[in-house]
Amino acid sequence: MPRRHSTIQQSWPAGSAQAAIAGTPRSDVLDEEHDGDGRFSQERGPFRHYQRRLEHAADGTVTETITYRLEIPWFGRLFFLPMRRALRHRRPEGAASPWWAPPDRLSERQVVTLALLAAASAAATFANTLFTQTANFAAESFGITNSGQSVGGAVVRLGVVIALPFAIVADRIGRRRTIVLLSWLTPVVCSLGAVAPSFWLLVATQSVGRPLGIALALLAGVAAAEDMPRNSRAYAVSVLAMAAGLGAGVAVGALRLADIGGEGGEGWRLVYLISLVWLPIAVSLSRRLMETRRFETVHPISPHLNRRRLWLIAVVALTANLFVAPASFFQNRYLEDVRGYSGGGTALFTLATGTPASLGLILGGRLADVVGRRRLIIIFTPLSTACLVGAYFTGGAAMWLMALGGGFGGAMAYPALAVYRTELFPTGNRGTANGLVTATALLSGSLGILLVGFMRDRGHSFGVLIAAMGLGQLIAALIAYRYYPETAHLELEQLNPGDPAVTER
Repeated sequence: MPRRHSTIQQSWPAGSAQAAIAGTPRSDVLDEEHDGDGRFSQERGPFRHYQRRLEHAADGTVTETITYRLEIPWFGRLFFLPMRRALRHRRPEGAASPWWAPPDRLSERQVVTLALLAAASAAATFANTLFTQTANFAAESFGITNSGQSVGGAVVRLGVVIALPFAIVADRIGRRRTIVLLSWLTPVVCSLGAVAPSFWLLVATQSVGRPLGIALALLAGVAAAEDMPRNSRAYAVSVLAMAAGLGAGVAVGALRLADIGGEGGEGWRLVYLISLVWLPIAVSLSRRLMETRRFETVHPISPHLNRRRLWLIAVVALTANLFVAPASFFQNRYLEDVRGYSGGGTALFTLATGTPASLGLILGGRLADVVGRRRLIIIFTPLSTACLVGAYFTGGAAMWLMALGGGFGGAMAYPALAVYRTELFPTGNRGTANGLVTATALLSGSLGILLVGFMRDRGHSFGVLIAAMGLGQLIAALIAYRYYPETAHLELEQLNPGDPAVTER
């Protein structure tokens, strides 16, 4: 969005209902305070600058002029028209916020922080998606079998141990410094895959680059949770996930480059080179990202981990990723080997079925904050699993519809599931706990990939294998629904009583 002030002007006849309402402070997308003489300013809200002025003409006409400046790094243009409409059409006091806005009213600092962390998530997810999307093309280029490709995928996921030190360090030196460092390292290391002389050296570069992206993504989630108000943490997760979808979409869209040189060619190397386009985000984070309010508040350093909570969330991550990882990793192989798709066709399928799922993230994040987490998990996780498994048994339009339904259902459940990783641990070990849970998820995913790859080379169909792995996802949903506490509407300090309360800024 351009860094300039925007203006909205509208008029009403004197004595009209609109004119009467305009004379009172508004409380919808922002809270106003009355400065006197028909002037109103922002008391709390997302704007860098805001002023509303009323003027009464000689003929009795009341004219309202709103001058504002809204800065949302990287994503400002997406919100320009929705915010302009929200300012023009005032909502009744007490009404819910617009569907695209968080349930809570965010401050300018919170808006900027969330936007920057969303950009970081996009860069991180590109790195996390890169090898998964290109492994099939690289394996063909180097003459690697299904089993070899699955071993490579598992090894890259085992590199998650590299992410753990960054998660631990973030609990000591802060979220900001660690996130900024990772935002520089991740694209540079991932780009080295462009010059890998063998499949196994490609695996080696991504065994480092991908975990750096994983660490960046999990710390972005931690930082977002620590700076968001209590009714908007799941919304923040959904925003980060949508931005992550953008990063994954860039990786998927770049697969058209993999077709250069034909089957067994080396166009896939160009996809790794694109990693460097994320460096401007590192510059932005270096300049504008602030430390989280909760980390800045004096808190116990690395308090004792709640083992029950850690085991509970780790078990859900473990069982769920037995399904999620192989279902994602082998999708491209299935589309090419079974359905005969090219690189461009695979990219089109992934984008067409995955992009609409962003609507599920918006709705799921909002519902998780408004009605609670557990209901969404038990309803949408089984539905998503059934659809995604169905996509491996069908072809044509049915396959596309199944994949679309699976992506949408998974997106609805994702914010509710993911937000627990940050909510159930105190500030002093929130990063460490997230690192351990993420490592568990990645190791489980590696096991799932190895099992599917091994059994596939022995003649078993993708559909049967993915369906068997899907049982893990159903178990995860049942455990979460039965044993997770409901955390909606509670401050992090209520969930973690050992942490001191923070003040709003």
